[in-house]
Amino acid sequence: MIDASQIRNHMEVVGSDGQHVGTVDHLCIKLTKNDPAAQGKHHILEIEDVAGVEDGKVKLSVSADEAKQKQKPLAQ
Repeated sequence: MIDASQIRNHMEVVGSDGQHVGTVDHLCIKLTKNDPAAQGKHHILEIEDVAGVEDGKVKLSVSADEAKQKQKPLAQ
């Protein structure tokens, strides 16, 4: 299990493949809507998809494509 205290706002989120997924906006892993990958909407990632924090980035246990498919957009 990840130590959530290591995750900070504005950390980059990357898939297990190292590809950019988004930017942390909130601990539940709410990605910022102004990130180029967000298409203008906030998205939520599941904390259980977080493998850890490495080099100032949140590293997921799934690839960027898998993470993007699992993202849940928030109503604006």
